[in-house]
Amino acid sequence: MRKREAVVTTRPVRVEVVPQGHILELPEGTAAMITQALGGSFTLLVHGQLVRLRGADADAIGKEPPSTPTLPANAGPEDLRGLVWDTLKTCYDPEIPVDIVELGLVYVCDVLPNDDGKYRISIKMTLTAPGCGMGEAIAAEATDKLLALPGVESCEVEVVFDPPWERSMMSEAAQLQLGL
Repeated sequence: MRKREAVVTTRPVRVEVVPQGHILELPEGTAAMITQALGGSFTLLVHGQLVRLRGADADAIGKEPPSTPTLPANAGPEDLRGLVWDTLKTCYDPEIPVDIVELGLVYVCDVLPNDDGKYRISIKMTLTAPGCGMGEAIAAEATDKLLALPGVESCEVEVVFDPPWERSMMSEAAQLQLGL
């Protein structure tokens, strides 16, 4: 989304303050401006402060919550692995209009079978800066989205800092999008 859009909350809703990451409750009737709408979540400008609204709470600003992805009945582990990567591509830093995969933040993505035919997902990811206050929020968003996938029983997203992230880890497309 490139254009800013004015919205008003239709109910009380919890948001995360960017970049600190702490929780704030916006009361019903709060005026806001959508500055970024990517991956199902929204970055809002409220009283001069950026906040992140989860996609599950999109109705609070009159938007549709994102749909849950599906797999065909005969899908196998590789199909799920592809869906996991596609899902990670819907996770964004609220300040950067590029997904965490294209930014090069995901270091490890394992789709591991359980004895019961379900799967556990293990992700190791980093942040663009070790002091990023949104790291926990980005990891939680990835976890929530991955747990919603069919056949996924558990998910662990671990934030690591070795090796440290650097700009060269971004895809060429991400570098072009950011004008680097």
